[in-house]
Amino acid sequence: MTDDAADLRRKAHDHLWMHFTDQSRMDREPGIPIITRGEGHHIFDDRGKRYIDGLSGLFVVNAGHGRKRLAQVAAKQAEQLAFFPLWSFAHPAAIELADRLAGYAPGDLNRVFFSTSGGEAVETAFKLAKQFWKLNGKPGKHKVISRAVAYHGTPQGALAITGIPAMKEMFEPVTPGGFRVPNTNFYRAPEHGDDLEAFGLWAANRIEEQILFEGADTVAAVFLEPVQNSGGCFPPPPGYFTRVREICDQYDVLLVSDEVICAFGRIGTMFACEHYGYQPDMITCAKGMTSGYSPIGATIVSDRIYEPFSTGEAYFPHGYTFGGHPVSSAVALENLDIFEEEDLCGNVRANTDTFRSTLEKLLDLPIVGDVRGDGYFFGIELVRNKATKETLSGPESAYLLKGVISNGLFENGLYCRADDRGDPVIQLAPPLTVGPAVFDEMEQILRGVLTDAWTKL
Repeated sequence: MTDDAADLRRKAHDHLWMHFTDQSRMDREPGIPIITRGEGHHIFDDRGKRYIDGLSGLFVVNAGHGRKRLAQVAAKQAEQLAFFPLWSFAHPAAIELADRLAGYAPGDLNRVFFSTSGGEAVETAFKLAKQFWKLNGKPGKHKVISRAVAYHGTPQGALAITGIPAMKEMFEPVTPGGFRVPNTNFYRAPEHGDDLEAFGLWAANRIEEQILFEGADTVAAVFLEPVQNSGGCFPPPPGYFTRVREICDQYDVLLVSDEVICAFGRIGTMFACEHYGYQPDMITCAKGMTSGYSPIGATIVSDRIYEPFSTGEAYFPHGYTFGGHPVSSAVALENLDIFEEEDLCGNVRANTDTFRSTLEKLLDLPIVGDVRGDGYFFGIELVRNKATKETLSGPESAYLLKGVISNGLFENGLYCRADDRGDPVIQLAPPLTVGPAVFDEMEQILRGVLTDAWTKL
């Protein structure tokens, strides 16, 4: 290790507080990985080792690393107008981006409220839903429904929507009003046999049941990801969202499509609700909008929701200093140009089945229970017993995921996610630029690491 690399690690040890990380890793060899650059679908650490970025950073770098034109656009915008807020003023980049997003969004989702992250976009949608109903003479509608094990962000409001108890208990009492319904994990729904559509109808009807239990006059919105991230990539069964939309319409409840991960090509369309054929009242998005080259988020809302704010009789007392930042907006526009020029959404659609079938080869391993997902967004669930679907115990999961598997994947040149927020899973979400050759490479690395993990189990 060079003196510069050692100095960087010392500084990290002494001063850097990492996110969602056991800080004691700083004290253990070989220490935390330090990623210094990216190129295409690869990342490189401070020792010069190359890895496949099998998670697009964090479901973010959809157009791949090292896009010089995005860096150049950022520099050009910063020279012209580095910053100005969207507080009673506007700037061209945010205007053009709002127009672009409204053009991509389905139906009458024509108004765009910018933030700087997905969590802020969800927070915005939560607050807006409550104010919308107050302005429409239904002040009791303040509760929100989401699914078990779903992650919707860490701000206090978004945390109330997040369905992962372990992420909330140390911050309680959290914002009130969040209620949970079952998710669409078909692998863990044996009572429905092989009837996926019947399971989807059952899961959707649990939303109706919760609305009726709480009282329709108290429920403001339902927050759902098109493909649920936490728990390991649960896609919607056929007919699920059609039924959810019917329920929301029947009981006058807003439907929010949380597409912080699923938007911008991850499922093969700009917005995943289009792929699954449903019309939400709001879309929350972030990550892939700029492919991570600059932070931004957005909440896109329907004309109906915007209408009470259009006359001057009410305004939305909410905002973020850096929401719709000029540099981020300019980068997003250029990033979306890349999407269109290279047809990245089309690349995902063309290769989804190949990605799925390549990962399904791993089902011959005794530790692999299920492979699920859609687009370029898949999860591999790990089990102790395939026949009974017995999951790993807590200590087994921690030992394998955080030790054996994470270390093994990194040592073998694959960065992805070993996640234990629900049942233990490995998640894969590579840049949208890759194809079958990269799928094969990832499968071979996973095969070796999971085979070794089974022997240690």
